[in-house]
Amino acid sequence: MTTTTWIIVAVVAVLIVVLLAFVARGANHRRHRVQADRIREDVHEQSERVDKREAVASETEAKARAAKAEAEAKAAEAARLQERAATHRDHVDSSREHLNAERERADALDPRLAAGGGDDR
Repeated sequence: MTTTTWIIVAVVAVLIVVLLAFVARGANHRRHRVQADRIREDVHEQSERVDKREAVASETEAKARAAKAEAEAKAAEAARLQERAATHRDHVDSSREHLNAERERADALDPRLAAGGGDDR
């Protein structure tokens, strides 16, 4: 074989290696694109699930705030009613004391009670 033949064989061999590298590179890029597309699709699906879960969380938080506000309003109403009941109770106790004092005064003035010692009411 002559030098020219060896050069031609070498050039053809280099071209074959370059062609194989180019084909391998293209296949590798296609595989990476497919893998990237699959990852993006998974991310999109998971993102939709996360968005739904976020909506549920927001709704639950809103319900919790509403329940807390309602509980606080009921607690305030209960405190107001307890204060009102205490005021009524104070008036009742005061009125009872006054009535008992009036009853004792009436008993002290009544000659039937002073003379007979019995209770003829």
